[in-house]
Amino acid sequence: MKQHAIASPPCGGFTLVETLVVVALLAVVVLWATPSFVAWQVRDQVDARAKALVSTLGYARSEALRRGARVTVCRTDAARHCLAAGQPCGTGQTDWSCGWAVLADRGGTLSLLRAHPSLSSVSIVGTQTNLTFTPPAGQLIGTFRSFDIAPRAPSKATQGDKWRRCIRIAAGGRTRIAEGACGTAS
Repeated sequence: MKQHAIASPPCGGFTLVETLVVVALLAVVVLWATPSFVAWQVRDQVDARAKALVSTLGYARSEALRRGARVTVCRTDAARHCLAAGQPCGTGQTDWSCGWAVLADRGGTLSLLRAHPSLSSVSIVGTQTNLTFTPPAGQLIGTFRSFDIAPRAPSKATQGDKWRRCIRIAAGGRTRIAEGACGTAS
């Protein structure tokens, strides 16, 4: 009897050319998507910083009401000391991206209630003076104020008002966020 060799089916897989084509297509997709990812990350940082500042201002106002004492929000350095108007922090910035703190006045002594660290990739331009909320209504000393929050180094992908946020603070101490620069936001 003759024995026949049983042919095994060909092994599945990709050829070298097919693999190189897939790798090249993946590289093109990654290069195309990278600017969008970076832009998304920058917008997320701007939004997060705007929300953190609004939250801080609301907290300071409510603490002034609750404690019946003045509560101040100020720009700070790394050691959590209030910075004078125009004084740069450790990163060399003179805006609110240095970080900020909420301080309560207890008999002439300021005590730290809350602090936010610096975030140098986001520019927060606004008033250079401290913000002080007073009892009994939590009003803000001074006039209507605003903060313009934007990417520090805008790229071609992050230009325009959709990458900026404006925080407006009324004399009564209430805040709101608007999309766009403060000069253009409604």
